[in-house]
Amino acid sequence: MTDVFARLASFGDRYRLETGPSGDGWLACDRLLDPGSAELGRVLEAERTASGQVSAHATALTVMAVYAGTVTASALLAWALEDVLVDMRPGNVAIRLSPHHGFESVAVREAAVRPGSLETLVAWTLDEHLLPLAGAMRVRTKAGLRQLNGGVAHGCAAAFCIASRLGADVDTLHAAYLRFLSAAPVLDPLGEVVRLREGDREGLFYLRRTCCLYYTSAEKAKCSSCCLDSVDDRLAAYRRVLAAGVVPH
Repeated sequence: MTDVFARLASFGDRYRLETGPSGDGWLACDRLLDPGSAELGRVLEAERTASGQVSAHATALTVMAVYAGTVTASALLAWALEDVLVDMRPGNVAIRLSPHHGFESVAVREAAVRPGSLETLVAWTLDEHLLPLAGAMRVRTKAGLRQLNGGVAHGCAAAFCIASRLGADVDTLHAAYLRFLSAAPVLDPLGEVVRLREGDREGLFYLRRTCCLYYTSAEKAKCSSCCLDSVDDRLAAYRRVLAAGVVPH
């Protein structure tokens, strides 16, 4: 277990998991699935304040993408690289809010890894966690479900894509992502992972087909996978990323 968690953390904060959350400031993720809960309200308000979003539905879309790309990302990477399961069912996960865009930290109550199937991974992270959260935010904010699910798709893809540019084996991650997508067909129409090479650098990148509306925030910036940019423009930008050796979200 320690080795798996340490390897996840070696790829950066996106994949770092704390264990046995205690003390003040932790929000139980199963509470976020209740659209009327105070906890979901706190998550949405924290992001609205941090990013300066102008509407409730835009805030929800931003939260969904960053939540899927951080809170459950470690489970996807553990399965892809180690062929083990980390229990990311919402009752086993807690988060700390951040004064900035995103989340301060993620923790699991039961810090165990175990062998298991791809179907179990999809059930725990997608069917029991991310998709119900999207449904709760749909009820709470009236954000479009397709756009919310687009944030789920983007965040899940980010778990593979970011690691591919941080030293993890690209062949392994690409094959794992395609297997994951085959077991989660609801995500397939919402975007596409592409594999690019520039010189001796190679990586996976995501092309969104839905918008998270982050450009409406106070930052007035589009995410790197924004569907408001053409595919050609995004691919050109991604190639520049590879050439420069930087790792954007």
